[in-house]
Amino acid sequence: MCGNEAMAEAAILADCDAYFGYPITPQNEVPAYMSRRMPEEGRVFVQCESELAAINMVFGASATGKRAMTSSSSPGISLMQEGISYLAGAELPAVIVNVMRGGPGLGNIAPSQGDYFQATRGGGHGDYRTITLAPSGVQEWVDLMPLAFDLADIYRTPVMILADGILGQMMEPVVLDKKPKRDLPAKDWALTGAKGRCQNIVRSLYLKEGAVEQHNYKLQKRYKEIEKKEVLCEQYEIEDAEIVVIAYGVVARTVRAAVDLAKKEGIKAGWFRPITLWPFPSEQISAIAEQLKVFLTVEMSLGQMVEDVKLAVAGKCPVVFYGRPGGGVPTVEQVLEHIRQLWTKQK
Repeated sequence: MCGNEAMAEAAILADCDAYFGYPITPQNEVPAYMSRRMPEEGRVFVQCESELAAINMVFGASATGKRAMTSSSSPGISLMQEGISYLAGAELPAVIVNVMRGGPGLGNIAPSQGDYFQATRGGGHGDYRTITLAPSGVQEWVDLMPLAFDLADIYRTPVMILADGILGQMMEPVVLDKKPKRDLPAKDWALTGAKGRCQNIVRSLYLKEGAVEQHNYKLQKRYKEIEKKEVLCEQYEIEDAEIVVIAYGVVARTVRAAVDLAKKEGIKAGWFRPITLWPFPSEQISAIAEQLKVFLTVEMSLGQMVEDVKLAVAGKCPVVFYGRPGGGVPTVEQVLEHIRQLWTKQK
């Protein structure tokens, strides 16, 4: 299946109750697929009049305790930022998929990773974070969908999945099966009708003096728990490595191929892939930095994740960057050449 359609079916298997979306390339297959499959399952599909409408419909459905999601691509996600901030402020779970394209502005429909800052820093106004997952293949994207919904429900927060135009369009074999849910809390906060009980209030507006400050402290406590419990990453050939190349998403696959070729040339290279971009695997990277001569960060951007890598390394070793923006995709040979140059400099 192509990535977009496989992800959509995985969302259905994860008991997504409602999908709200608006067409934009390169994720158009998602609303097209959902427009057929959601009604077949007796669930809600709405092609909205805009991305603003879509994210606010997600807000409304989530407030009633339903599993709701939307998907879009970079400019569309930008339009959703106010709504995502409202979801975070109102402590509402939601899943938002961004199939990134080249920017800034309308840019192009080629793959990019230029939305890293937007996703991992919240993106909208206020002090909040969104859990951010970054699959590197279609099967992993499928496998991360139930996790995304579960994390959203457990922590009552928006979860964003960062894919890109390659991952959305590429076709790979997938196994689609229903995963058991994690231990989920009851949604006793949901707006389900107050007959026989006290009313629930879902809001992000707190006008009493000091109320928003206390609310932010409450959210920050939850974010610290997420940082402690939900970090995901993958390591390869790290044990004796002197150069470790860090990448996420589909670029990580290119990097791993380059690392394999480098090792055949006698270069002591390793590979590290963050799966959660937030919470970022800072402790794991910091530990690796103790043994290294240099980190190389590779991205389809002009340098965004590299800032988190530098913060994690905290000066223990050099951090070098290589990236291509606006739809440029680093090749195996280009990454390998950067590894060779770093190896020569270290010698």
